[in-house]
Amino acid sequence: MKLMPSFETRLKSCDNTYRELFVRSPNNPILTAKDWPYAVNTVFNPAATIFNGKVLLLARVEDRRGFSHLTKAVSDDGVTHWQIDKWPTLEASPDYPEEAWGIEDPRITRIDELDCWAVVYTSYSHAGPTVSLALTKDFVTFEKAGPIMPPEDKDAALFPRRFKGKWLLIHRPIGARINDFQGMGPGAHIWLSLSSDLKYWGNHKILINARKGGWWDANKVGLCAQPLETPDGWLILYHGVRQTASGATYRLGLALLDLENPTIVLRRSDEWIFGPEERYEREGDVRDVVFPCGWILDKKSGTVRMYYGAADSRICLATASLSNLLEYIKSCPSQLRQDSY
Repeated sequence: MKLMPSFETRLKSCDNTYRELFVRSPNNPILTAKDWPYAVNTVFNPAATIFNGKVLLLARVEDRRGFSHLTKAVSDDGVTHWQIDKWPTLEASPDYPEEAWGIEDPRITRIDELDCWAVVYTSYSHAGPTVSLALTKDFVTFEKAGPIMPPEDKDAALFPRRFKGKWLLIHRPIGARINDFQGMGPGAHIWLSLSSDLKYWGNHKILINARKGGWWDANKVGLCAQPLETPDGWLILYHGVRQTASGATYRLGLALLDLENPTIVLRRSDEWIFGPEERYEREGDVRDVVFPCGWILDKKSGTVRMYYGAADSRICLATASLSNLLEYIKSCPSQLRQDSY
């Protein structure tokens, strides 16, 4: 059965204002190229995790050639006094030709079964972008597994545990190039794939489709931060891209997956929850972009910290209450009987 979309806005209150789920840090931007111990062009799109009781970011760093690598930044409070590696933490290797033009946009997942952290990132070369995997125990040495998806693919992250013996990977094949403003092309959707060994992947299926027409997430969607486990299901933060005559605008939405079977989408926001508004998000190397690759839950306070790239030029922070995020997403349209829009 196909249901019609809901046109009720779900953040608007009775006084014609919006309830802000994520609040920007007054310290924004919290990291820029000026903070780096070596010369770079920009720093943005950081993965995030907790390591040794501290906030660890693995930032995408673009050098002055235009190629990207990853550098670690660590902070006690996750806002100030960052300790940044004095050289790239993880960079392209000549042993991996798919990385010839750099590596970018990492997501970090703690894998207790393997007693390590999995870093899933995008490798770039003349063959296009592809999804690669590296494992680490200390964020100093990394065991690269090479590409785990064929090009062109990106925006990927692992779930932290197996489901019925299978690992799950969220990713976004690029597919056909989309040039129209109205998002009426084939679309670029978020997919889910399964594996027994983290190397060979199958059972591919679309998890979250790009909508069509005038929607904020028409045309192209992709995963942002790693899946966040909650009592109500896996919280998914994703970006939607709207093409206009003046270019593309990147905004963020939420989805909720079933806790025991993440192939099932329970809810999906029908409007964006966060978008480029501040000057540091609207002006930069790529204007009108907010792009998180990591978030962290403080279980004691229930606060979610979202670390994001702003305009592909700097790193920023916004925080939200997990209870507010769950209250919001559970009020959004059910996806259980909804095929498409």
